[in-house]
Amino acid sequence: MKEWVKRYAFCLLGLFISALGVAFTRGADLGVSQVASVANVLSFKFDFMTMGNWLICWNCFLIFLQILILRRKFRISQLFLQVAFSFLFGYFTDFGVWLFAPICPKSYVLKLLVVIVGVAMVAFGIAFNVIAEAVMNCGEAFVQAIVDTIHKNFGHTKIVFDVACVATSVILSLIFFNGELIGVREGTVIAAVVTGFMINFFVKIMRPGLTKFIKK
Repeated sequence: MKEWVKRYAFCLLGLFISALGVAFTRGADLGVSQVASVANVLSFKFDFMTMGNWLICWNCFLIFLQILILRRKFRISQLFLQVAFSFLFGYFTDFGVWLFAPICPKSYVLKLLVVIVGVAMVAFGIAFNVIAEAVMNCGEAFVQAIVDTIHKNFGHTKIVFDVACVATSVILSLIFFNGELIGVREGTVIAAVVTGFMINFFVKIMRPGLTKFIKK
């Protein structure tokens, strides 16, 4: 029991750090991570809801798709956990947007630096979730649902999912903003390319110590 408490505590910590990373990246106005990009575009067009609220809607949509794909194989326990974590992630993101609001880099170099730092924060947070092995985020759980159904490689399916998220964001932006890219730009591409490498790096250096602490 004590071990599971530690696992969920690390998941919550990872969720909080990842959400702050998304919010920090948004301040550069060069786009956010691929999974959050759709919600980011929607928050610019329909600003009666915050980015965090749109993230909640997007994640709940991914949960709904999981249910359609897995049907009876979908575990009810995962429904409650993923919905709860989706709401927390949304609230944490809105808190981060408020916290980092004063950070408005002007030069393009500083904007790129903010993107890189934000992406590193996202990867660092995800590393906690990977090591804790308690709850998958909605994006990865959706990919896993597809993998379990069509029996394809997780990594390859994840790439297709990420590309689909970015493509959807680009299409929505072009439609909503008369051909302009708003809410999804090169920062999104950077996140899509380097996040996986950063996650692997953090997991490699963090796993021995965290695993020992969790099982202690």
